[in-house]
Amino acid sequence: MNFQQLRTVVEAVRHGFNLTATAEALFTSQPGVSRQIRELEQEIGVEIFRRYGKRLLGLTAPGETVVKIIERLLLEAENLRRAAEEHSNQRSGHLIVATTHTQARYVLPRLVSAFKRDHPEVKLALQQSRPEQIAELLLAGRADIGIATESLSNYADLVVMPGYEWSHVVVVPEGHPLLAAAPLTLAALATYPLITYDPGFTGRPHIDEAFARARLRPEIALTALDADVIKTYVELGLGVGIIASMAFDVRRDHSLRALDASALFAVNVTRVALRKGTYLRSFMLAFLEGFAAHLTPAFVSKAMASEGSAPEAHPPPAVESARVAWARLAGVLPEH
Repeated sequence: MNFQQLRTVVEAVRHGFNLTATAEALFTSQPGVSRQIRELEQEIGVEIFRRYGKRLLGLTAPGETVVKIIERLLLEAENLRRAAEEHSNQRSGHLIVATTHTQARYVLPRLVSAFKRDHPEVKLALQQSRPEQIAELLLAGRADIGIATESLSNYADLVVMPGYEWSHVVVVPEGHPLLAAAPLTLAALATYPLITYDPGFTGRPHIDEAFARARLRPEIALTALDADVIKTYVELGLGVGIIASMAFDVRRDHSLRALDASALFAVNVTRVALRKGTYLRSFMLAFLEGFAAHLTPAFVSKAMASEGSAPEAHPPPAVESARVAWARLAGVLPEH
C-alpha cells in the first residue's frame, strides 16, 4: 500500500469515477489509474468500486467505508508534514486562500499586504473561484482557507465560521430619479432595468428573495460575476446596479452615487471555511485573525473541535461595526 494508490482512489471519487479525468488530475495514464486501484484492492482484499467492464460506476458498500478511511489517512499525512514544518521552520511555508472575486478585489488587499509584511517567508497564493469550487478545493486539499458568502455551509466536512456581515447598495449615475426617492423601495427599483450579480454570487439569492416576497418581477437587464463590470454598465446608462456595499468607493466611483439598500435586502454573512481535522500552522491562524478580529486562535480551535461548524451562527457585534465602517468609507452611510 502506498500514498499514490490512496490518492488515486480519492481522485477517482472526486472526479465522478471518470478514469480519464482522474488520470489528467494525477498526471498519469488511464491504465496507470486502473492499475493503482486494482493493486490496492488486491492488497486489502476488498473491491472498492462497482464496475461495468473497465468503467467505474460507483463505490461498493465496503468501498464507502474504505474511502473515508483513506481520506483521513491522507489528511493526517498532510497534517504530519505541516506539524514538522511548524517546528522545524516556523516562519516559512505555503498558504493558499480560495475566495471569490469580490473578496479578493475589495476585502483582502489590505490584509494580504499586512500579512506579506509580517510573514515575508510565507508564499501566499489567492485562488479566485466560484463559491462551490472553493469548497471543493478545500476538500481536495488544494486550498487551506476558503472565504465566500455562499455555498460553504453546505458541506459537512468543512468547519465554517462567520467572518463579517454586509449589505447591498444600489448604484446609479449622477442625477438619476432614484436619488430623490425617499425612502428607496423595491417597487421603485422594479421600474428600472437592473444590473446585478449572476445567480449564486455575492448575495444574489437575497435580492431575488426580496423581490419575490414583494411579488415583483424586475427586469434583470444584465448580470455579471463582479461589481466592476456592473458599475461599468451602470455608467453607460444600461440600468440600475445592485452591488455589495464594500464594492463601492465614493472616491474611486466618482461618476456614480450609492443608495443604502440594507432595509430592502437581507444581510449577508461572509464566512471562512477550513477542512475538518486540518492542522493549522501559526501563520494560518494569524491570517484568520487578520481577516476578522474575532477569529482568534481560541475561537478557531473551539470551532475545529466542535461537532458543528462555529460557536456562533452569526458574526459578533464587533464584525457588525466593521461592516458599518466599510459602508461609511464608501460614502453610503453618514458619519456621526
